[in-house]
Amino acid sequence: MRITEKVITASLLATLAGCSLFSSKDTKVQPAALVDLKGGVTPRTVWKYSLGKAGNAVFTPALVGDSLYVADGDGVLARLNAASGKEQWRVKTGTDLTAGVGSDGEVVAVGGVKGAILAYDASGKQLWKAQATSEVLSSPVVGGGMVVVRSVDNQITAFDAKSGAKRWSVARTTPALTLRNAPGMVINGANVYVAQPGGKLLVLVLATGLQRYEVVVGEPRGATELERVTDIAGTPVIFEKDVCAVSYQGRVACFDALTGAPHWSKPASSDVGVTVDQRFVFVSDDKGEVAAYSRENGSNAWKNDKLSYRRLSTPVSYGRAVAVGDFQGYVHLLSREDGAFIGRAATDGSPIQADPVIAGANLIFQTQSGTVTALAVE
Repeated sequence: MRITEKVITASLLATLAGCSLFSSKDTKVQPAALVDLKGGVTPRTVWKYSLGKAGNAVFTPALVGDSLYVADGDGVLARLNAASGKEQWRVKTGTDLTAGVGSDGEVVAVGGVKGAILAYDASGKQLWKAQATSEVLSSPVVGGGMVVVRSVDNQITAFDAKSGAKRWSVARTTPALTLRNAPGMVINGANVYVAQPGGKLLVLVLATGLQRYEVVVGEPRGATELERVTDIAGTPVIFEKDVCAVSYQGRVACFDALTGAPHWSKPASSDVGVTVDQRFVFVSDDKGEVAAYSRENGSNAWKNDKLSYRRLSTPVSYGRAVAVGDFQGYVHLLSREDGAFIGRAATDGSPIQADPVIAGANLIFQTQSGTVTALAVE
């Protein structure tokens, strides 16, 4: 189970490293076997692009306009044409990377080892290098003249996008035990929305770092520290006036994006994120079930449990389908209306942990082995 690979604690890591909690060889549950699909659609591979491996990090491509920015653990950063996959430039950053990519089309930012933050312009020229307080696993976000990063000590820091000068920093407490994942951030208007360990969604004023509001997505419960892990998973999603998020061992919930007023919440547990479209909120839970909830009131629309324990990625709404990747590099297409299988495609056989990206008609996945694949359904 992927959760056994993701739970860490800064103070007790050395003591617990040998315990079964941290074993990556959990064999108590077996991934669901794939059933043959009859009929449906066959996704077409539009293009592929090769990078180095991600290692223990997760690199989600950043789409801005018609450009796709991608990175790998060996320090490569590249700009591709999202429609064709044609490389526009490719640079070596000179350091191994642990997080990326964030971009607003003018500045491209990645996280390097030991908390290094590197920024480039749209032509691939390095602009500046700065230092975070600790390791950075979450992709930086860029917007409003800022590059905002979150380090694993739960310090949120904003740097000037042009110069790299530190503009503000906010330190938040971290529970004793957290997921070793990359809780994401998103900039929307004058605010930056920051997923937090402990199940909280923090909203800060982008220009100053002052707190706008904080809401609880998942509340810690249970007698042990492990039972109380309830970190927000993935990146909060803003759609129209809603902001939605999901936590591990907690809830999936939607709030008013401006005020934080709750709209609805439902019990859920996920170590990846949510996706939202006009009608639904989609969640891949930690047991491999994909569920759709009504965006209006949170009622359950459908659930597909045929991908159990296949370590699913964040799902994405793609036309009449919901697409999700798994630990063997398969991309599964489910019906948006009822969750039934309608198609499947293979990539390179390695896990898909990065969030999928929609670029026009292309559905783009980056695997842990570094293959960036664009699929399309005719």
